[in-house]
Amino acid sequence: MNRYTSQAYQAKVADDRGLIHYTESEHQMWSDLYRAQISLVNRYMVKEYKEGLDHLDMPHHRIPQCAEISEQLKYLNGWQVEPVPALIGYGRFFKLLADRKFPAASFIRRAEDFDYVKEPDIFHELFGHIPLLTHPAVATFSHAIGLLGANTQPENHPWLARLYWFTIEFGLVRDDNNQIMPMGSGLASSPTELQYAATSEEPQRLDFDVMDVLTTPYRIDIQQPIYYVLESIDQLLEIANRDLLADIAAAKRIGLKKPHHKLAKAC
Repeated sequence: MNRYTSQAYQAKVADDRGLIHYTESEHQMWSDLYRAQISLVNRYMVKEYKEGLDHLDMPHHRIPQCAEISEQLKYLNGWQVEPVPALIGYGRFFKLLADRKFPAASFIRRAEDFDYVKEPDIFHELFGHIPLLTHPAVATFSHAIGLLGANTQPENHPWLARLYWFTIEFGLVRDDNNQIMPMGSGLASSPTELQYAATSEEPQRLDFDVMDVLTTPYRIDIQQPIYYVLESIDQLLEIANRDLLADIAAAKRIGLKKPHHKLAKAC
């Protein structure tokens, strides 16, 4: 599986000035998503995400340009946002992270995918990822994963992607009061899964363990039946400093677990 596997959407292409032009209906979709999600993230998301969102002060009523978000992010921590086509492979994804560039798919979801779009769109990328990326531990972890992915064999990419999935995309974390809070960008940008991850008794919430995570299959098109819980957001720094290639080698020897009963096709 590539990170971007869109067959239903077509990427927007920037003009000669680097600007991406959106229709009024596409701007309206951003506005509708923002309005639906802002009260949910304020209620459920971990405070580090909300602090990043406040700092960025994204526009509510139009899709922001990647360049304007990059300007703020570069000043804050040296990262930038890189518009990409809807299809990029793991190799390019990790190379961009290694260069401190976050790849952002340029299209926005249609109404039928309002609650969740399995192909990451511009709302997921900017509203979901970039506020979290303002945190030093997330930025350091993302850079470390990028460097490792850019300098290892392609056969290791799906294992690294699994680690990224269960942390940056769909991770949970304990807050200062030891309460389990949604952290991941896939949760921040999904109106239905954020509430599900925060309040439902249905999914399992397991303490984070690198080997457990590396051997756990997942799917991108359903609400997650398993979430992993970090002790704090700074635990990402400990993970980044591990010998993750040795962990991956050990995980390969163990093999993937039997998929959760809700998973028919897993990664």
